[in-house]
Amino acid sequence: MTRLLITGGMGFIGSAVVRRLLRTTDATVVNVDKLTYAASPASLGALGHDARHVHVRADICDAAAMRQVFAEWRPSRVMHLAAESHVDRSIDGPAAFIQTNVVGTQVLLEAAREHWMSLEGAQKADFRFHHVSTDEVFGSLESSDDPPFDEHTRYDPRSPYSASKAASDHLVRAWQHTYGMPTFVSNTTNNYGPWQFPEKLIPLVALNALEGRALPVYGDGSNIRDWIHVEDHAEALCLALFHGTPGATYCLGPRQERSNLEVVRAICATIDRLRPDPAGPRARLITYVRDRPGHDFRYAMDPSGAEAALGWKARWSFEAGLEDTLSWYLAHEAWWRPIRDKHYAGQRLGTEKAST
Repeated sequence: MTRLLITGGMGFIGSAVVRRLLRTTDATVVNVDKLTYAASPASLGALGHDARHVHVRADICDAAAMRQVFAEWRPSRVMHLAAESHVDRSIDGPAAFIQTNVVGTQVLLEAAREHWMSLEGAQKADFRFHHVSTDEVFGSLESSDDPPFDEHTRYDPRSPYSASKAASDHLVRAWQHTYGMPTFVSNTTNNYGPWQFPEKLIPLVALNALEGRALPVYGDGSNIRDWIHVEDHAEALCLALFHGTPGATYCLGPRQERSNLEVVRAICATIDRLRPDPAGPRARLITYVRDRPGHDFRYAMDPSGAEAALGWKARWSFEAGLEDTLSWYLAHEAWWRPIRDKHYAGQRLGTEKAST
């Protein structure tokens, strides 16, 4: 029986991957997740109780635990998603990002290499280690006219988060080049969709809008991101897991760039339509706040290489995906309300100033 090891499978993107794998394959999914603040077992729904889903609560930085996971379950493929991922949190506390994203990746690579070297024949030839990364490792596009990032773009990370992910990307490629272990990397754009922890832009603005609170926009709101629905990303990741080529890079994106201000205005208009506010349009709540330190101007990805290699293309338009996402949050207050009340109330993160 095929066994797939997924790290971070109760996070936002990871849970979408696990749900898809359980729905579309006969594989056993071994889900390594230590359940940090942003993980949600509820995101798996009934599939979390499927006999083919195995949750191992462990830290990827724990070398003994990772060796034990590989020895017990002997997976045929690995998708590594576990990471600290919020730029603002990395500004306030970079050490956790270095520990999880860099040290954790090295620990996992070594456990995977030990396992891979124990395999023989077709099992060894078929093994894959898929590392999931971000477009932020490529730095910042300085204008709306600059060509988007692709598989050949030079790395130029600008934040503690992106630097830690760039380091982990380099480690994954080094293990392939030095040891011959069959690894590859995928990089993607900003994800959004159901079950996203409400510190990220779209759920944060949506929930603030519902509560009549200020809608914070960094600087003048002109910074641009390319937005991919999490289900589109999960589909691409699963295709890559089974069909990815060792040593390859897959740039995954939907070609749907929007400025932050455009996104916030679209959220306001959609929520106004789905749940009108007697006090007036939510756009009245937009509040411009001091910009994030070192805020990159634009990220965008050229996914043509990945589309050709994987036979994949993003399906969701931004407008349809945003309505799907906001409708989900409107219908699932029982999930997000305890988070807002007890764990994260929407306060500003990433306020540390760069030294002068």
